[in-house]
Amino acid sequence: MASTAPVEAATDLASGTYLGVASCGATTCHGRQEADGAIVRQDEIMRWQEESTPGGAHSRAFRVLREPRSIAIAKRLGLKDAASASECLGCHTTDAARKGPRFQTNDGVGCESCHGASSGWISSHYAVGASHARNVARGLIPLDNPKARASVCLDCHFGSAKKGQFVDHKIMAAGHPRISFEMDLFSTLQQHHDEDVDYIRRKGRTNSVQFWAVGQAMALERSLNLFTKPAIATEGIFPEFYFYDCHSCHRRIYDDPSARPTSVNNPGRPIPEGMPPYNDENMIMLSAAIKVAAPDIAADFDARSKAFHAAMAQGREPAVQEAARLRQYAGQLADRFSRASFGRDQTFQIMETIAGQAISPRFTDYEGSVQAVMAVDTLLNGLVNSGQVSESAAASLRGQINIAYAAVDEPNSYEPLKYRRALGSAVRTIRSLR
Repeated sequence: MASTAPVEAATDLASGTYLGVASCGATTCHGRQEADGAIVRQDEIMRWQEESTPGGAHSRAFRVLREPRSIAIAKRLGLKDAASASECLGCHTTDAARKGPRFQTNDGVGCESCHGASSGWISSHYAVGASHARNVARGLIPLDNPKARASVCLDCHFGSAKKGQFVDHKIMAAGHPRISFEMDLFSTLQQHHDEDVDYIRRKGRTNSVQFWAVGQAMALERSLNLFTKPAIATEGIFPEFYFYDCHSCHRRIYDDPSARPTSVNNPGRPIPEGMPPYNDENMIMLSAAIKVAAPDIAADFDARSKAFHAAMAQGREPAVQEAARLRQYAGQLADRFSRASFGRDQTFQIMETIAGQAISPRFTDYEGSVQAVMAVDTLLNGLVNSGQVSESAAASLRGQINIAYAAVDEPNSYEPLKYRRALGSAVRTIRSLR
């Protein structure tokens, strides 16, 4: 089971002093060139710096601010230098309130960005008789707790109200990559530890489905929370377009009198034709998860989701009120999923629900479709990694997942019906694997 340590105290990143990556880099700690440590690998910093894999992305985060793309983005935004602008440093470096003498901004997203300011626990975490619970009590963030991990990851990979941690539409229009997040997949790409016998004894075995489900719930909760803040959710007389589905507006314009609309009706969004819809990628994924893991509130959640979409057509005040109601469900689901075990049968049911006819009519836009194929992929990987499905048995489904990935490879060529067919072809294989 995942850690049940309190999340609130552990995720207070403003507490403690940030000592910097160098404080973790001794060869007796995490700075070795080989993974030959008795308890942990001890080559974690080398993996964090790996140039050829996504695992090195955090160490490269500051450096990219001096690359041509970032320079161009800063120029378009009227910023003198991306590498010194607070709008960029909030996510491209470790957000440190208090810094020790070895802390360096150019370390990028360092150890303490995820594990928390280390001044309280750096000496205790390797002491004789140390325990994970004691380290957490001293300020270590319990990343084995899915809610704690999601809270940290979402700050940069989704957005927060903190300075420099909200990539609004203006920044994306200047050239910043579109924001997308799926916690279990991103965690796998960034993992610097081995989940061996010792890890499981100290922290428990990671449940990939649980991390995926909690991540979806907390992403929706975060989105709705930010939407209710006027300073973030509005831009002059316009709403902040960050919250809306990109594909609904970024379509080709046809002025020919015989042109036919390219949009596809979405039964989950009761809104007028031509109105930009709220980005509901996490609502769709949660709808699938709830039907399996929380069927008692599935109908209520779907009703609240539709009510929120409908309220968007009525004005900001009704939309904010419905956002608050839907946010309560998201928070409730995060708590509920963090206590769920998500066994083999439930995992297959969720995969089948995502790819099946009940959910597929809601895949009308790019963002939700990307989330769906990432979900089926990460859930399958969870089954394989836990030994519940063999790699050879999963091979046929991986081929179909790759076809679905190809259907969302390029946003501008995305076709909803083509994508649905690609993902739907996986349903029979999912059933056979069960």
